[in-house]
Amino acid sequence: MRVSYHAFYLLQIVLLERFRRARTNAAGGIMGKPTITDLARAAGVSVTTVSHAFSGRRHVEPETRRRIEALAEEIGYRPNHRAQRLRTGRAGSIALVSSMPFAVAAGPSRLGFLMEIAAAAAVTAFSRGISLCLVPPLGPRDSLEALEVDGAIVVEPERDDPVLDFFSDRGVNIVCIGRAPGRDDLPFVDLQSGATARLLLDHLFSGNSNVGLITGQQRRNSYIEMEAAYAARIEETGASPTAIRIDENGGEQAAAEAAERLLRAEPSISALCVPVDAFATGVLDAARALGRRVPEDLRLATRYDGMRAKLATPPLTAVDLHLDHVAAAAVDLLLAHLGDGATTPQALAPPTLVVRPSSTASKRSNSARSPDGRSRA
Repeated sequence: MRVSYHAFYLLQIVLLERFRRARTNAAGGIMGKPTITDLARAAGVSVTTVSHAFSGRRHVEPETRRRIEALAEEIGYRPNHRAQRLRTGRAGSIALVSSMPFAVAAGPSRLGFLMEIAAAAAVTAFSRGISLCLVPPLGPRDSLEALEVDGAIVVEPERDDPVLDFFSDRGVNIVCIGRAPGRDDLPFVDLQSGATARLLLDHLFSGNSNVGLITGQQRRNSYIEMEAAYAARIEETGASPTAIRIDENGGEQAAAEAAERLLRAEPSISALCVPVDAFATGVLDAARALGRRVPEDLRLATRYDGMRAKLATPPLTAVDLHLDHVAAAAVDLLLAHLGDGATTPQALAPPTLVVRPSSTASKRSNSARSPDGRSRA
């Protein structure tokens, strides 16, 4: 039932006056610090409803939530999060973790893919009354044993990911950002990797280019779907496939070395789809070393529209994955999963291609290229 602003205001006055009368002692003074029971009585709801209104873990009608929050402000009530944790046995925090190495998840600027997700997830978690623990990219000797959390958001897990095994073995609820290969039992927020792959490939193939592909060796869903989309496009066009995989741990340097070898061996390549942005900046280094100009001799596009893509020379065509919305949806899905087992994620906006100079179609055709792949003067 909708309540008008005027009726809501009058109701708040009545409930507040009821609270003040209940809290006034014989001497006319106000007794002690208000409790959750006091607030529930003043609002005319149950203690459980008040608890859910502040925690955000269960649905509370928006008008009821606003009434509770307004009354709490009036009477000076502050939720006791420590008491809530003791009562529920929960840690009051969730973890954000990924098995992606630092070389591709963050990089020198520390403003990469994982960090953007972390920032948005932290804001959403805080607004829901829960803290978020960011676990840095793990080394071979790092352990998660000291981590005590109610649930975990795992970013782009790989097949047989040890991070998933760690949390699953301990009965910790998991939500993935991106589908976990081989783990259809785990709820996830879809990164729409197939749609992203088609956006990038449609763009690069549209320039009548001989398109190659560079992905990671690790078997993450985004690589799997990108390779499948590339294979479908190659079959459709009848072109010859040119695809390599690089170990993520090698980062930008490994990509530069591998791309240089590839471009020397396959000089007819006129475009590269490189989903990992760290690999894409390595490709730029390789192109410079070979005298291949981007985009005149080599068109280039990557997946993540982060700082590497924006600050590269030339700036890289990329895809807006709407990671702020993805991260928020992952937090809400995990909290819902903790509360009542719901596993249906909310709908997200489709990925959006951001075209930049790295893939602007060359004015010269492929026939105007010399055997080493450079444009003829």
